[in-house]
Amino acid sequence: MQSIASEDIIRRIRAENPWWASGHSVYETVQAMTPRAYLDSFMHLVERPVRRAVILLGPRRVGKTVMIHHGIQSLLTSGVKPEAICYVSVDSPVYNGLRIEQLLEYYGQAVGIDYHTEPVYIFFDEIQYLRKWEVQLKSIVDNFDKVRCIASGSAAAALRLKSQESGAGRFTDFLLPPLTFFEYLNLLGKGDMLDGPMGGIPRKTGPASFVAVDINRLNDEFLRYLNFGGYPEVIFSPEIQADPVRFIKSDIIDKVLLRDLPSLYGIEDVQELNYLFTTLAYNSGNEISLGELSQNSGVAKNTIKRYIDYLEAAFLIRIVHRIDHNAKRFQRATHFKVYLTNPSMRAALFSPIGPNDKEIGRLVETALFAQWFHSPDPLYYARWGDGEVDMVKLRADQKPAWAVEMKWSDRVVDRRSELVGLTNFLNANKLDDVLVTTRTETASDVVDGRKWRFVPASVYCYAVGHNLIHGLRSQTLAQQLEFETAAESGLH
Repeated sequence: MQSIASEDIIRRIRAENPWWASGHSVYETVQAMTPRAYLDSFMHLVERPVRRAVILLGPRRVGKTVMIHHGIQSLLTSGVKPEAICYVSVDSPVYNGLRIEQLLEYYGQAVGIDYHTEPVYIFFDEIQYLRKWEVQLKSIVDNFDKVRCIASGSAAAALRLKSQESGAGRFTDFLLPPLTFFEYLNLLGKGDMLDGPMGGIPRKTGPASFVAVDINRLNDEFLRYLNFGGYPEVIFSPEIQADPVRFIKSDIIDKVLLRDLPSLYGIEDVQELNYLFTTLAYNSGNEISLGELSQNSGVAKNTIKRYIDYLEAAFLIRIVHRIDHNAKRFQRATHFKVYLTNPSMRAALFSPIGPNDKEIGRLVETALFAQWFHSPDPLYYARWGDGEVDMVKLRADQKPAWAVEMKWSDRVVDRRSELVGLTNFLNANKLDDVLVTTRTETASDVVDGRKWRFVPASVYCYAVGHNLIHGLRSQTLAQQLEFETAAESGLH
């Protein structure tokens, strides 16, 4: 029996790296695509001098491979010589059974570069196909100081688990979420549907800095985002939008539920897992409990908890924990909320939602939470005997920094009595600035020394995406790099 010849492996590597021949660019199809808004922050990690591998994480089909190629184009444009950049799609059968160090050797032979002495960038796509990739990658980081490694893959849960288990001090995770509403509009060339930001972003309530040019048109687009807006391929394809089940459910959700999670965690009862996810997806935005789920499904609480952990690791859902009216965590967290990481998954699983359907409120709430997907700060909801607040962020001292009440209705602007729970929470926690989302109305006033802001939910969604993306590099990323640089100093 013949083994795969070295010449075939080298030929494949050359074919995956056309910039070695052209000297300046990646594939024309990739060049024609608008980069994700997260590209600059991603490249800041790729190009930094700290010796760490970057692990690009995210759900299936959010554009990780395309962003890798946009990153390669960015390196080429910045003056990195083409031969110093190598892309390897590890799932190709020709690489079957090879170790990462062997791939490096073949790369050196293919292009004639000495990666021991010259700085090079190596992109490993679909790295989960390499057995014990995390151990091999850590070894490369430790032993080859000129090699900068970037890895990605579609089995997000596997990458996240192995990165956290084996990559401490050597890997940096970068999360690429589904499309935010900000990205959705700008990818479609419709960012001019809003004016702003005006006078900078207010510290507590950035959404007030944006104004819809035509709120009805913006809401029409927002509804399309809720139903079809999570994935780059979907927003440009009327065919997929006409049949989201085939693309989103079959190609994204089912592959995670039927292949990624069972293979990673040894799940035997896939039907059980699928039933739980469908139940959680239908109840996105509702408060649930392990006891209720266990009673309805006949599955033990501990098993359900493990399944929920798996689904969160795969970036299908996000758990939001509960606090009381004094912003205190419950000692026994028996109740919590589950949100889909992108609202368009619900349309694929069940049916698209209209602007007046009874489920629209929870879908809007799901979208609002989804905009915060990349934020490192945990968000909470508050619920007690006779009140609730939809979204709360806590400061480092565990006191509320701000609160948002999420509505898809304009009547709350004039009927503050419907916001008595929110008012009680504000009084108990001495908050003097609050934001309430609406359907179309924008308003602002001061009552009893407290500033109330009313902003359409679609405007809020856009603003959160804008604020996070533009603040990621200057604030969150800077803090992360400061921490990791200190960690590096302690390791050497």
